[in-house]
Amino acid sequence: MPQVLEFKLPDLGEGLTEAEIVRWLVEVGDVVAIDQPVVEVETAKAMVEVPCPYGGVVTARFGEEGSELPVGAPLLTVAVSVGTDPGSPEEGAGAAPGSGSGGAGVGSGSGVTRAGSGTGGPDPGSGPGSGPGSGSAEVESSGNVLVGYGTGAPVARRRRVRPTAVAAAVPARVPVAPVVPVAASDPLPDAVPGPVAVVSPLVRKLARQHDLDLRKLAGSGRDGLILRADVESAIRALAEGTAAPLPAGAAAPVVGAAPEPEAVPVSVVPSVGRTAAGSAAQRIPLRGVRGAVADKLSRSRREIPDATCWVDADATELMAARAAMNSAAGPAAGPKVSVLALLARICTAALARFPELNSTVDLEAREIVRLPEVHLGFAAQTERGLVVPVVRDAQARNAESIGAEIARLTEAARAGRLTPAELTGGTFTLNNYGVFGVDGSTPIINHPEAAMLGVGRIVPKPWVHQGELAVRQVVQLSLTFDHRVCDGGTAGGFLRYIADCVEQPAVLLRTL
Repeated sequence: MPQVLEFKLPDLGEGLTEAEIVRWLVEVGDVVAIDQPVVEVETAKAMVEVPCPYGGVVTARFGEEGSELPVGAPLLTVAVSVGTDPGSPEEGAGAAPGSGSGGAGVGSGSGVTRAGSGTGGPDPGSGPGSGPGSGSAEVESSGNVLVGYGTGAPVARRRRVRPTAVAAAVPARVPVAPVVPVAASDPLPDAVPGPVAVVSPLVRKLARQHDLDLRKLAGSGRDGLILRADVESAIRALAEGTAAPLPAGAAAPVVGAAPEPEAVPVSVVPSVGRTAAGSAAQRIPLRGVRGAVADKLSRSRREIPDATCWVDADATELMAARAAMNSAAGPAAGPKVSVLALLARICTAALARFPELNSTVDLEAREIVRLPEVHLGFAAQTERGLVVPVVRDAQARNAESIGAEIARLTEAARAGRLTPAELTGGTFTLNNYGVFGVDGSTPIINHPEAAMLGVGRIVPKPWVHQGELAVRQVVQLSLTFDHRVCDGGTAGGFLRYIADCVEQPAVLLRTL
């Protein structure tokens, strides 16, 4: 017998709590197979294709492209045909949510794996086990487990789902009862049991900050969805000592119905930033990559007592060494060694001499934790914003290997294919802001790391070389460091070693 299963936005790992819908990969009425990607979402760390653990016909989608959904919000519903005879042609291809859930999600960096235990998963009321004829029905389970969904049965034979067999399973829209407006002098209604018709995490956060019970509000959005304006109106009413009136014509939330997400457009601020012509400023939500960057940089400035030192270095010999390397390798040797790869190799050699800068601070234990491996991050500017991919175990790589990995990660960053695992776990960051045509900067440390090396552009400048004035290729190097892990002497020694290797690459031979 056909049943409709609800697929919720799963936990994508790395502590992410929401995701933005970038592109739907299926339409209502499409037949989907188990583990088929159904939507492409953007988190604060990467673009991810989300596979559906059910096979059947898509009956509804929740959320338009560009809207943001919290983890656990309904994503789509799938009508699954579950037959009473396991061997019949109408045997379902749906996946039954098991009692266990969890598992390594997309953010594990190694694909989706099987899981052991947990409590997440689809609503028990909508699972296969609650429908008629479920006692003897065999239901296929997804072999791939998303965080929040489990495998409840061994993988059985997959059958093609007949759209006509499940057409009758599409639920009719539940009529919405009108709400009688409440006068401003009336007290707020008692909390209504059941789910709260709120999708935007910003609305929930605003309500928590003002100790506002969302269950006592009626939203002005579609199907009673509580919008930010409703919460702000209730806050103002509480501040004035009156109850918040329910908006005229507002619809009560339907318990059990999946609310449509609140779109977050660029809103116009009516009274801020007006010009002489009367135009208004705009508010752009800090979300996705931009929001993650803002949070991390703010935390870095708030927690880390940083200091910066810099030095100019003659990079003429380094550029000559790079040209010699690429010339000797020949065209069949593959990609050429980049300047960034050489600087990254110099950094790993410097960190071996000054391990204080490859560390982090444990505030709770009041300890400095020196890290044995160098996971080297490098700043990369993309259309989605600034990201910092990480080259794992850079201390064990040569310049050619580091360069190949940087090229691979950069291409993935520009295409939006970086996984959360490739964007986390760095221990030291290299920032080449010289590509923007600037000479110097004071980088902000990538929390929770202890230091970042900034590299300006390499340009011809007058330079005293061997006692005479000459035109040389000069670069400015800047080091921002956490003053808790070391003092200026250590930071200065690290930066001076970097500059010596840039000016005389043969210095590296002692550590190779």
